[in-house]
Amino acid sequence: MNSASLWRLVFKRPYSYLLLVLLYSNGIQAQEQWASKILGYSSEYRPGPYGKEYRAIQILGHPNKLPSVGNSPCAWSPAQVNSVEEEWIKVGFEKTIPLRQVAIAENFNAGAIVKVFAYDEKSGEHLLVENSISPSKELGRMTYIFPSDSSLNVNAIKVVLQPSRVLGFNQIDAIGISSTTTPMRGTINLTADTPKDLQKENLGKAVNSKGQEVAPVISPDGRLLFFTRGKYDGNIGDPNNQDVWVSSMGTDNVWGEATNLKAPINNTGDNAITGISPDGKTVYLLNVYRPDGSMIEGLSKSTRTRDGWSFPKECRIRNHYNEHEKKYTEFAISSKGKVMVLSVQRRDTEGNKDLYVSFLQPDDTWSEPKHMGTVINTPDYEGSPFIASDDKTLYFTSAGFSGFGNGDIYLSRRLDDTWTNWSEPENLGPAINTPQWDGYFNIPASADYAYLSSMENSMGEEDIFRVRLFPAIKPEPVAIISGNVVDAETRQLMSADVVADIKKTNEEFARASFEPETGEYKMILPLKELYRITANQKGYFPVTEEVNLTNESNFRTIRKNILLIPIKEGQKIRLSQIMFSQSSADVEKPSIPEMERIVKMMTEYPNMDILLEGHTDNVGDWQKNVKLSEDRVLAVKKFLNSRGISLQRIQTKAWGPANPITSNLTEETRQWNRRVEFTILKM
Repeated sequence: MNSASLWRLVFKRPYSYLLLVLLYSNGIQAQEQWASKILGYSSEYRPGPYGKEYRAIQILGHPNKLPSVGNSPCAWSPAQVNSVEEEWIKVGFEKTIPLRQVAIAENFNAGAIVKVFAYDEKSGEHLLVENSISPSKELGRMTYIFPSDSSLNVNAIKVVLQPSRVLGFNQIDAIGISSTTTPMRGTINLTADTPKDLQKENLGKAVNSKGQEVAPVISPDGRLLFFTRGKYDGNIGDPNNQDVWVSSMGTDNVWGEATNLKAPINNTGDNAITGISPDGKTVYLLNVYRPDGSMIEGLSKSTRTRDGWSFPKECRIRNHYNEHEKKYTEFAISSKGKVMVLSVQRRDTEGNKDLYVSFLQPDDTWSEPKHMGTVINTPDYEGSPFIASDDKTLYFTSAGFSGFGNGDIYLSRRLDDTWTNWSEPENLGPAINTPQWDGYFNIPASADYAYLSSMENSMGEEDIFRVRLFPAIKPEPVAIISGNVVDAETRQLMSADVVADIKKTNEEFARASFEPETGEYKMILPLKELYRITANQKGYFPVTEEVNLTNESNFRTIRKNILLIPIKEGQKIRLSQIMFSQSSADVEKPSIPEMERIVKMMTEYPNMDILLEGHTDNVGDWQKNVKLSEDRVLAVKKFLNSRGISLQRIQTKAWGPANPITSNLTEETRQWNRRVEFTILKM
């Protein structure tokens, strides 16, 4: 346990100091600062060619280790262990303040400090302590000095060590000054409003064993739980190697007995799953699989087909390398499958493994990993990343922030589209984090529970647990859209690619595939947008389905079956997505994708001729409505022609309000009557 220590002070200058802690209540506003700049140092420990571990700059800012104690690369350490020569560091502060307190966070091998100096705004030096305390028996502590002289106004502190006084590397996590005697402390940045009764729940014998269960990956719909199992006789090959296992949730909402995924996902080496697509048909796996059964470091993916899981295919990452001694990279894939977060040690690391981001390229390779910044990365370990379904909330394990154990789980929220600008990480609290290492936080799209690995109250080694999420640690809510793709005439299920775009911008947002043999398409969509869902298959024209999430505020599951209309002579198709400004023939921007589909169809069928027909509701003058419908079909014709379709292939007919498909009694039904249709005249 760490504790505060008060020093017996030696008077070396004509200032008086008291050993008493006095409340500073003379009306001056309290000012508390942690060091913000390095003014000088004797040496710094550099354990390797890359990273910033133990450097002098690690002393800046608030403590990164305390209130815990122990070795930390996020603290300053002199270069030589047990040196008989003095070591020192001098730090500056943003503002000059009346000095009532100096706080020195000695996180490891405390008690080597022999002198402390303060510096005023004129760089005048004032000795605060010298050789006034015996070496500490504590591993670490916050050491306080409380001067009583109110005339000292200070903006710099120098700390001098005698390393030989306390064996082992001596480390200082932070130095602070305050205008009050209220002790400055190292704190943990906890998430807000943690329920007092929050507890982790072991998933039981169907999932866990006396072996090791780690790295849970829950499918977005919450029905399949993949995980990695080691030290277990049921694994392929050596029981000490790891295999991927899966458990399915039954209709009674109870997890079924886990089964081994077997070949080709599992082999005689170490196998582990790291992510899953929204439809549950693609899994991402550690390592690159080779046909001869060997593996090398990297990432692969396997797709579920009618015959089972495909042989894992390498996900090529440009200039991927790992300087970490264990050559072990951890990965997380976003719900759209276009962003990857890696935990890897590269040459621009802050230290140990850091979090990097990579983006999927048009050629299906991944961009060179880019460092995600120093807000979430420290000189200690960052790993076990997970990107929530909102593509904004990142959960990860770090040993570089003040916490409860050897590695705690934190969350941070993305602030822009660079993926390098993040909110300050928040610790998920002692109900989730333990004195040991905790990680592999994984959440379904519903964000009702999180699944994680922990040794606390396990059945043997690490087990899989779940914990109910509370509002402060939930990602933004999303919706799962799922369904089948159906031939509009035969009602037979059809293979197709399914695309969702944002209606107001025409921006493609998500893409999925539908295969009748492997189940429904599924995609995850953020709330507060109006989307259009279409399917693409050669020989068919899609019927667009709208999904309006603009007024939604909670997680939803929505089923949308998508119709495909056969392209053939005589086929009449209503273009539900072609829209015009009110009482105008100006085509609105959201209409463009629908018209582009007509262009694509007529390009694929160069002998095709069509008839465009325009309709209105019955509100207003009849003849004006007929003219309006004519102007609108001519506007569509003009667009098609601008894309290279000959005018001779496009006939038009204006009906006005003459052929309604429903009543005109309400505005809702009148919208259906305001439409453009086309008929295929010739193939």
